Amino acid sequence: MMPVCATVDEQTRPLPGDNLLTEPPTLSMTHAITIKRPPHDVWPWIAQMGAGSRAGWYSYDFLDNRHHHSANRVLPELQHLKVGMVFPALPGKTDGFTLVAFEPDHFLILDFKAPDGTRQVTWAFVLEPVDHGSTRLIVRSRGTSGAIGNRVLPVVHFIMERKQLLGIAQRAESQAAA
Repeated sequence: MMPVCATVDEQTRPLPGDNLLTEPPTLSMTHAITIKRPPHDVWPWIAQMGAGSRAGWYSYDFLDNRHHHSANRVLPELQHLKVGMVFPALPGKTDGFTLVAFEPDHFLILDFKAPDGTRQVTWAFVLEPVDHGSTRLIVRSRGTSGAIGNRVLPVVHFIMERKQLLGIAQRAESQAAA
């Protein structure tokens, strides 16, 4: 099984989206995986994420997609992105993460706003080319949380995001083999 851990450099260096929170984050989590495909083969899986009408989160579908299986193929109709579009958090919901910025084959940044409209969380997916046609997918979540959330959230987030990164890697690598 592929390791899902970020290097010290990946955890500490600035990534796209780091400057978007107005308040300093109380929580910052960075995870990464090497995928044996170039960035342009990984990008479509990132671009189509989201619950409900989108391709899923590639994680534990019974938790984050109400038992609907995440897509196992690239869906052309979900490849057209626009800043401001919503990536639903759960099926049947019209709210969720909003696309803040993207550069195809390089990065996609989502945010989640508090009820008053202030940006509460950013979630950046960064694709970096590696030798021999591989990609390093670095994912950083930043935001504010209370004392309990700062202890519990990293554990839950790691479990879900680990499954997500493994799901993206498996899909990108097997799609290329098909």
